[in-house]
Amino acid sequence: MTDQRQSSPATARNRDPILTVLKDILPATGLVLEVASGFGEHAAYVAPQLPALVWQTSGREPQSRQSIIAWTADLGLAPPLTLDVHDDPWPIVAADAVVCINMVHICPWATTQALLAGAAKLLPVGGPLYLYGPYRVDGQHTAPSNQVFDLALKRRNPAWGIRDLAD
Repeated sequence: MTDQRQSSPATARNRDPILTVLKDILPATGLVLEVASGFGEHAAYVAPQLPALVWQTSGREPQSRQSIIAWTADLGLAPPLTLDVHDDPWPIVAADAVVCINMVHICPWATTQALLAGAAKLLPVGGPLYLYGPYRVDGQHTAPSNQVFDLALKRRNPAWGIRDLAD
C-alpha cells in the first residue's frame, strides 16, 4: 500500500505561528470546521494539540481528501467533508469556529465571497473565522517576497492573487 500523504514545505514553516493564534482565538470546546484542508498536514499537527475541540476537515478534490485521511487516520478525526464553498447548503449545519489556511490567494474573489457567506451561516454570533495567508495592507504588500509571489500567482491564473485586508 502506498502512502497517500502529500505535503507542502510551507506547512512546517507556518504551523507553529498558526497554532499560537488558534490557541488564542478558538473556543475552549466545540466543533472547528477547517475549510479547504489542503493535504491535511495542519489538521494532523493542530488537532492533537487542541484535544477539547472536534476538528472537522474538508476538501473539494478527491486527491486532497485522500491525503487528509492518510495524515489524520490515527488521530480519530472524522473523514473529511466533501465541500465546495460555492455549494448551498454546505454538508454541515453548524460550527463553533471556521478555519481556512492558504486558500484565499489561490482562488477567484467569488470563491472567497462564497467562503465568507457559507461561514456566516454556520457560525454563532461572535464565532471566529480565521483566514491565514499572505495579505496586502492598504494596497501594499507586507514583504517584497509577497509582491513576487503575487505576480507569480496572477501569471498562473489572473483571478488569483494576494488580497487586501480591506476587501
